[in-house]
Amino acid sequence: MVEFRVTFEPPLNVPASLELFRRSGDDLIDRWDGQRLVRAATIDGTWVPFVAIPDGTVDAPAMRVRLDSREHLPAVRELTERAFVAAPPDYAELLKRDAVLARFDARFPGIRQIRQLDLFTALVRCVSAQQVNLRWAVTTRRRLAETFGQVHQVDGHAVYCLDPRLVAAVDPADIRALQFTTSKSVSIVAVAKALGDAHLSIPELLRLPDEEVIARLVTIRGIGRWSAEWVLARTLGRPTIVAGDLGVRKAVGLAYLETSAPTEAEVRALTAHWGASAGVAQALLLHALGEGELTPPARSPKPSLSRAASRR
Repeated sequence: MVEFRVTFEPPLNVPASLELFRRSGDDLIDRWDGQRLVRAATIDGTWVPFVAIPDGTVDAPAMRVRLDSREHLPAVRELTERAFVAAPPDYAELLKRDAVLARFDARFPGIRQIRQLDLFTALVRCVSAQQVNLRWAVTTRRRLAETFGQVHQVDGHAVYCLDPRLVAAVDPADIRALQFTTSKSVSIVAVAKALGDAHLSIPELLRLPDEEVIARLVTIRGIGRWSAEWVLARTLGRPTIVAGDLGVRKAVGLAYLETSAPTEAEVRALTAHWGASAGVAQALLLHALGEGELTPPARSPKPSLSRAASRR
C-alpha cells in the first residue's frame, strides 16, 4: 500500500462536495461514506482502485490517497489533482453581482463539482436517472454493477467498475431483468458498443467545443442533449448549465423565482450571467437543494368554513 497527499485550490469543502455520491444511496461505483471516497479509474487499459480521504479544511483543502501499487501513482495523483472543478477568476465578481448565489456561497462555502472519471459510467448515470427519482436510479445502477460489473479491493474496501467492453456483449433482456426499462436496457448496451469508437473517449472529447461534443454523444441511442450536457459539466468540467434537467430546473427556479417548475428557456435566461462560473454555481444550487435549503414557498391555508363565515 502506498499513500500520497494532494492539495487543492481553496476554498474547497471536500466532504460536502462529495455528498452527491451518497445523498440518494450507494451505487457501489463512486463510494463516499462521509469519511472516505473509494473509486476506480482506467489507466492504460487497467482498472486501478484507490481510496481518497479528506485531510484539511475549506481554506486549506487536501486529500490523502491510498492505492496498492506505486506503478500507477503518477496517474492517480494527476486524476486526484483535477478531481474538483475549480472556480474561475471571475467567480468572486459574480458573487458581488448575484445576491442569490452570494447567500448560498456564504451558507455552503467551497462547494465544487466533483468530476466523474469514466465516460461510460457517466453516461450510464444519465440513462439510469431518466424519468425516475434519483434513489431508484441508484438502486438499478447498483444492480447493474453487482451483476455485470467488476469488483476490486483496495485498503479493505470494495469498489465496482462498469467496463464497456464487457457490457457491450450483454443481452439487453438481461439488463431489463434488473428492472431497467426496455429502452434504458437497449441504451446501456448501445452506449457500451459506441465507446469502442476512439472518437468517443474523454481525451478526444476534451479537444472539441461543446456543441461538437453534444453532436457526437446524441448519435448514441438513448442519449439526448441533457445527458450530453451532464457529460460536459461533470466529466469534462465545462461551465455548462443542464437547463432541461428536472433537478437543475427546480434548484434555479426556487432560488430565483420561488417556483419549482420553470421552463428550460427560463432557466437558461436566469443563468446566462453566470458565464464561466456556471459549473460552480450549478453545483452550489444543487447542493443547497439537496440540503433542503431550497423549498417551495408555503401556501396560505384555505380558510375554514367557520372563519370564512365570520368574515361575512
